[in-house]
Amino acid sequence: MDVYDTLLRCDFLAHKAELPALAGVPADSWQEAYWRIDRALNTGRISKTDGFAQILRENGVEPRTDLVRELVDRDEELLLATARLFDDALPFLERLRSRGIKIAIVSNCTASTRPLLAELGVTALADALVLSCEVGAVKPQAEIFGCALERVGVAAAGALFVDDQPGYCAGAIAAGIAAAQIVRGELDGRVLAAGTTVVRSLAEVEAMLSA
Repeated sequence: MDVYDTLLRCDFLAHKAELPALAGVPADSWQEAYWRIDRALNTGRISKTDGFAQILRENGVEPRTDLVRELVDRDEELLLATARLFDDALPFLERLRSRGIKIAIVSNCTASTRPLLAELGVTALADALVLSCEVGAVKPQAEIFGCALERVGVAAAGALFVDDQPGYCAGAIAAGIAAAQIVRGELDGRVLAAGTTVVRSLAEVEAMLSA
């Protein structure tokens, strides 16, 4: 299952305001430069250290070692400070674990997500963390789903994937995995992937696994 907006929410507005201010770079220029390296960060081709140094250089700021280190540390601190698990997240994982259901966490993310999941108690309840920055593939690519299945020893036909993004659910379905799109609020114009089951809570996902 997915992490962001499925198991937890995170307010990234603080990142968009504080990191550029710390770097001495206009916020819009920082964000544009970040998006250019976003995929490389999420597939682990570059680290946050190298990525932030690149953003500084592009904006005419010397990437001093101390400044880059401060940016990387603050980025992780903000993630830990603003992330909040949904109320149903840990109870859901605990109940699945008690039933012997294998759990793979599958996330498009940078390296700071691993310490976040450990801090929030998710890691202890999962059988595998399949993070895009570590496996070199992102949802909806088949490779990341295949890696998750392999790590928990489950065939695609016996798995269920839960995510808030219809495109990622479509990727799971293309890989032969049943998918449930969790919609905690409004759809906001998102078109559901064909064959996806819509759920409003993780309790509904649990009910699907009991059917």
